[in-house]
Amino acid sequence: MITKLLVANRGEIARRVFATCRALGVATVAVHSDADADAPFVADADQAVRLPGNTPAETYLRIDAILDAARRSGADAVHPGYGFLAENAEFAAAVTDAGLTWIGPSAKAIAAMGDKMAAKALLADAGVPMLPTWTDPAEVTAFPVLVKAAAGGGGRGMRIVRDAAGLAEAVAGARREAAAAFGDGTVFIERYVERGRHVEVQIFGDTRGTVVALGVRDCSIQRRHQKIVEEAPGVLPDDVRAALHEAAVAAGRAVDYVGAGTVEFLLAPDGQVHFLEMNTRLQVEHPVTELTTGLDLVRLQLLVAEGEPLPVTTTPPADGHAIEVRLCAEDPAQGFRPATGTLHRFAIPGVAAEFGPARGLRLDSGVVDGSTVSVHYDSMLAKLIAWAPTRTEAARALAGALARAELHGVATNRDLLVRVLRSPEFAAVDVDTGFLDRHPEVFAPLLPAEQLPVVALAAALAGAAARRAAAPVLAGLPSGWRNVPSFPQVTRFTGPGDEEIEVRYRLDRTGGLAEWSVSSSDATPAVTVVDATPDRVVLDVDGVRRALRVHRAGSSVFVDGPDGAASLTELPRLPLPTAELAAGSLLAPLPGAVTRVHVEVGQRVAAGDLLLTLEAMKLEHPVLAPADGVVTELPVPAGGQVETGAVLAVVDPEEDPQ
Repeated sequence: MITKLLVANRGEIARRVFATCRALGVATVAVHSDADADAPFVADADQAVRLPGNTPAETYLRIDAILDAARRSGADAVHPGYGFLAENAEFAAAVTDAGLTWIGPSAKAIAAMGDKMAAKALLADAGVPMLPTWTDPAEVTAFPVLVKAAAGGGGRGMRIVRDAAGLAEAVAGARREAAAAFGDGTVFIERYVERGRHVEVQIFGDTRGTVVALGVRDCSIQRRHQKIVEEAPGVLPDDVRAALHEAAVAAGRAVDYVGAGTVEFLLAPDGQVHFLEMNTRLQVEHPVTELTTGLDLVRLQLLVAEGEPLPVTTTPPADGHAIEVRLCAEDPAQGFRPATGTLHRFAIPGVAAEFGPARGLRLDSGVVDGSTVSVHYDSMLAKLIAWAPTRTEAARALAGALARAELHGVATNRDLLVRVLRSPEFAAVDVDTGFLDRHPEVFAPLLPAEQLPVVALAAALAGAAARRAAAPVLAGLPSGWRNVPSFPQVTRFTGPGDEEIEVRYRLDRTGGLAEWSVSSSDATPAVTVVDATPDRVVLDVDGVRRALRVHRAGSSVFVDGPDGAASLTELPRLPLPTAELAAGSLLAPLPGAVTRVHVEVGQRVAAGDLLLTLEAMKLEHPVLAPADGVVTELPVPAGGQVETGAVLAVVDPEEDPQ
């Protein structure tokens, strides 16, 4: 019997496993890097062991350090979570050899499915249909293709290539990204199917030889080959669903599978099903299966690891519908680059449960108010899941909760997720892996541009209210009031896209708005101030009353309202002088390491040319020339570490190469 379990992972999956352990009376141990020392998952555990360092290679990918942590803490079992070492056969074998209980399939099964090419051959012999696949780029005969990491998942190390000219660089980039994420840079190449749906079957096996399918999930909506919306049950014809269940169970039986696993397929537009891969671990999207089957998959993992039989032997009927979104720290204004910083507020209304069964909203989060989002790990902050009797109700409830959430301090993909859930195409199940490419309209922010002046006014009024509340004398007078009308109050912000916004307003002796204007708008609506406090401003705008919630953290001001949210930065009245950058300077958007420099000083480049590659948060980010010109500076060599705002290159459009 398991008495103390160590989770060899971090973030929300560690918290998820700890939640079930608490319910079962199992003691818990966390391991953590230096960057994660104050993370919520560490506080959730009964004990914690430090893994010195920050990068995955120094910490969560070190088998020896994790086994030493288990020994020192007295843990008798290890759960790998997902990512990092979760699908590492060497790790599974080392845990077992150390006399510990491994929560997962055997090392042999992990090795069989972890070698994705061998897995394809094994299951092809069993009659499972496969896509054309190559290991040698020189042998590729048809395009488009998809370059894929042989180890791990989550979209890391994936590249779509549409012609032979781009194949070599795609393979090299995929190898680097896979090595950084999984410690294994092996890749292979697979035929890419346009407008295919990504569907998968959750399977479970026990030590008695039972393997059962627990339903089909649809994970088709993806960005950068990473799932962002998942649902169960997948909306499919009954015969396709039955075929998927049968093929998935056959895959599990072929390797004597024990524990939780996922068999992934591509459903082509012609209805043909193609095997993609088998993930020998718990999936990120497992909550939608839990909410529609009533099963706690982590509990089943522990029971099966203890040798107990599965409590289910046939596929349970789906109860209602569940949809999950992955809320990530990403900046839409920067092409959804991963974002870092401090979460000043993380509040989602209406959550019925965390990390467990919920009739309504469930939140599986790795962060809380005050959490720091580090550059060292992936960008996912949390998963929000909605269960409802119907798919339509689940989508509506999930979109509404996301839209009302207060997410302050770090840019997120929240607006994108809301627009996807509210789109008519999603409602009609017109989805596939190219959904986002075909629907650029879902990338628009929720807050209409014409509402920004009112939001900026609310931020200025809340700031004035805060100053009056803190005033040592005459705090009851309206801010800036004079017996004789004088110059208006002026507050300056930077807003979306670093646009400067100047709000000018004047209050009368009752605190009413006598006049106002915004520099970014030629016309402003008629506004009456109903109430203004430091954290809530109620305005009547053209006869419609709306309440806006305002939260300040230093110079940052976050405004949430019925039309969307905005993040503003209040500018000082007397700004300090700053160093002037050379024209054409390209700055690091986030901390990271320069992995490759593709040009030389003095080289002429065209707009859009690749200058260098920056690696951060397990992804590679290309740095492109903003205009035609000559490279005059490359201050950071390959391998160099940089902080946000560091100069990576200077491209002078005026420089004459002669």
